Amino acid sequence: MIRIDFLGTGNAFTPLGRLHSLALIDEKILIDTPPTLITQLRRKGINTSNIEHLLFTHWHADHTFGFPFFLLERKFISDPNLEKKLNIYLRPGGKKILSNLCNIGFPGSLEDASNIGNWFEEENMNLLDTNWEFTRFPVCHTPETDPHGYELRHSSGLVLLHCGDSGPCKEIEKRAINADVVILEMGMPDIGNFPYHYTPNDVRDFSNKFPDTFVLVTHNFSNSGDAPGGFSMPDLPKGVHQLEDGDILEISAEKDFIISNKNK
Repeated sequence: MIRIDFLGTGNAFTPLGRLHSLALIDEKILIDTPPTLITQLRRKGINTSNIEHLLFTHWHADHTFGFPFFLLERKFISDPNLEKKLNIYLRPGGKKILSNLCNIGFPGSLEDASNIGNWFEEENMNLLDTNWEFTRFPVCHTPETDPHGYELRHSSGLVLLHCGDSGPCKEIEKRAINADVVILEMGMPDIGNFPYHYTPNDVRDFSNKFPDTFVLVTHNFSNSGDAPGGFSMPDLPKGVHQLEDGDILEISAEKDFIISNKNK
């Protein structure tokens, strides 16, 4: 059984009812470290020391600014003897960026940030002691953030496409042909031209191109459910699932997909 916990589903502005977008795979593979990370993990009852693999998509603050808090909590509370393994996967130059962020945030406490865990810049890797491997690929987002997505392949044959924070691009569509699950980040409403984000119309177009693909929408610009004010949730095709904070996707060996939420 594959399990993906969506600990947050909001964009950078955290609309009502949503924390920053955050996905946790099999309770030990984390994609990005948003500012709300520690709160999200604690609500789920997961210690930072439970995380064995950490994958970064790009350097925007809503995807990285939780990293100093993650290392601080791990170093001084959940794993003070640094006995738990931590593997960090990121683009070249990312180690310096994140280490500087730690030194700025907690000078005197995280000078050794670059020595905590194992850092990998390879574009294709197996995640040790898991059933997963990945290929990292470029996506269409703010170029200065070096944006990438992850094609994650499970030993069962299932292919999961995490598109990072991207607008529509050929690289995503090329890989979506063979994907069983695609996670799109719908960061902007249909109020203009936003090449670096999916909008509802972009998601509709994607669904029309890949009608048999299980599409999940996160990084949502809209308020959750019927929360007042802000942007309301758009109407999307039936095959597209707009995720809520706390949603859990479970995938059986037969590739049955079940979404649940114990908070509802």
